Amino acid sequence: MALNSINTNSGAMIALQNLNSTNSELGVTQQRINTGKKIGSAKDNGAIWATAKNQSATSSSINAVKDSLQRGQSTIDVALAAGDTVTDLLGKMKEKALAASDTSLNTASFNALKADFNSLRDQITKAVSNAKFNGASIIDGKTTKLTYLANSDGSGITVNSKTLSLAGIGLSTTTTFTTAAAAKTMITTIDTALQTATNKLASLGTSSTGLDTHLNFVGKLQDSLDAGVGNLIDADLAKESAKLQALQTKQQLGIQALSIANQSSSSILSLFR
Repeated sequence: MALNSINTNSGAMIALQNLNSTNSELGVTQQRINTGKKIGSAKDNGAIWATAKNQSATSSSINAVKDSLQRGQSTIDVALAAGDTVTDLLGKMKEKALAASDTSLNTASFNALKADFNSLRDQITKAVSNAKFNGASIIDGKTTKLTYLANSDGSGITVNSKTLSLAGIGLSTTTTFTTAAAAKTMITTIDTALQTATNKLASLGTSSTGLDTHLNFVGKLQDSLDAGVGNLIDADLAKESAKLQALQTKQQLGIQALSIANQSSSSILSLFR
């Protein structure tokens, strides 16, 4: 038989315990809905929180890798643009040398072709020296290679330099001709320089493709890491919404149960009437 007492109300204590438990669950659910996370701090689940933090840090560091790779792409793009200019200039130089090899030319015409040839030669030097991105160049002959970040562990991907200066393609600042015969010989020299330049540009193109491919991979890797972190800590808002409705109903019933339990003590008064 239950004890009728005004000092101890067991029913009210049980109802209060259940209500407190419901309020605690409701607080957790509301926090998940507000933050969108089922694990917002280490106290929620230390092991998973630590794993998520480590993976988030890795994903964030990949931004630096992407920036480095994109800088490498830009450096090569500038070099390729300069390389196109160099090959165009070489083509024009060949044209001038071929025209100057015509023995029927008078002295004035020959000298004009020679001057054009020399001007085109000098323009190669200007094009190559200006082919820099962020102060770096891979075609001016001043560096042998450039290394860019490849992963969050600091490993790198190397792009070998390809010198397109006059010396790098077999010419010099004094390359010219003084006679029709020398101009004819110059045609072969320019052909060789043009072949050298195109081979080097092809190699740079391959390096650019390699950076593109790796950048694409790194982007997918970062997306996968972000998705993995989300799977670990993100809350299922549809599930939490349904749980919120249930807990709110349970809370209201708990309040009513506590109110009924508190009223049981007052019924003792009827025994003294």
